[in-house]
Amino acid sequence: MSKQEETRDRVLDLVETLEVGLPIPAERQLAIDLGVSRLTVRAALDELVRDGYLDRRHGSGTYVTEPKIAQPLTLTSFSDDMKRRGMTPGSRTLELTTTLAGARLAHRLEVSPEARLVRVKRLRLADSKPMAMEVLHVPEALVPGLTRADFEDHSFYELLRDRYGITIASGSQSIEPTVTNEEESEVLGVPLHTPAFLFERTTVSASGRVVEFVRSIYRGDRYRLVADLVPQRSRNGRSAGALRGSSAATKQGGGDHQDGAPAPHSRHRGKNA
Repeated sequence: MSKQEETRDRVLDLVETLEVGLPIPAERQLAIDLGVSRLTVRAALDELVRDGYLDRRHGSGTYVTEPKIAQPLTLTSFSDDMKRRGMTPGSRTLELTTTLAGARLAHRLEVSPEARLVRVKRLRLADSKPMAMEVLHVPEALVPGLTRADFEDHSFYELLRDRYGITIASGSQSIEPTVTNEEESEVLGVPLHTPAFLFERTTVSASGRVVEFVRSIYRGDRYRLVADLVPQRSRNGRSAGALRGSSAATKQGGGDHQDGAPAPHSRHRGKNA
């Protein structure tokens, strides 16, 4: 292990003992305490700032940031997962309209381009803090009478099951890095072009009907993606020498980006996530 790597690990140990928002010692003091040069300390701190553990504020110091939420890639409820981690889930409906599907969404939802869709834009919250912005499309014929209030602090998947008799059975999701645009930045309360994750997901009911298409933007400063890896078996039962991702056992945009996408679990400082 290099001196910089060792220094990074020792500073990270210190970070794990401090509360969010507290400053760490100055570079000069850390260099004395750790017995290394200030150049080595600075390089280690640069890595921890880049990885989201620390926030360097010009003229003020370096502070412990809020822990990122690990986003295992599986299909569970964002709301339930937040509750299990001691966080209060919430949502705010920003917009609810109806629109024609058009070619692109018709292809995604396997409906006619002339079919009417319900389009819902909402902000997902954890402990009242913005986490993700999502835009949901669902065929209007599946959800007659749907209103803005139905989405306020409720699981959409529970609503589908309890009111409309639709049970979500599976989904397909893509994930890619992006940056926030002006609207997303304003809604999420982050600077323009903040790193983020873009999730696009379609879900399918137990009857085989495509139910929804959701596009979600998750804050990159609050999320990291996690996947369990298991050997992929060949037909004869032997390991094929490749790894494939599977759902994390604990499971979070996209937590439901909606209420059924990979929901996040918290990384508690000093404990395994």
